[in-house]
Amino acid sequence: MRDRSGEVGRMGSGSKNGAAGKGATTIRLPADCRMAELPALREQCLATSSSTLDATAVERVDTAALQLLVAFHRDALARGGKITWAGVSTPLREAAERLGLTKALALPASLPA
Repeated sequence: MRDRSGEVGRMGSGSKNGAAGKGATTIRLPADCRMAELPALREQCLATSSSTLDATAVERVDTAALQLLVAFHRDALARGGKITWAGVSTPLREAAERLGLTKALALPASLPA
C-alpha cells in the first residue's frame, strides 16, 4: 500500500525501477528500526531481489530487525540479486558488530572519524 509520496508503510521509500521482483528498490529504514515498527519490510523484501538500503536515519534497532535484514540479504543473493547500502548509522553498525552480523549484512567499511 503506497501513499502519494511513494512511501510504503513505516519502512520509508519504496521507489522502484521496473516490475516487482525485477527492478532495484531503495528502502529507507526508519529511525525506530525495531521489528514491531517494520510491518512493511517483509513485503518490500519479497518484492525485489536487488535493493539499496539507506540506514542513515536509524537511531534504534533490535536483534529481530537485524535478523530480518540478514535473511533479506541472503535471500536476495540466492535469487541472483544484490543488496547495497546507501548509508549506515552508528547505532545500526554498533548493533551489527555486537551481534557479529557485519559480514552477513555486507555492511560497508566504517569511515574514520
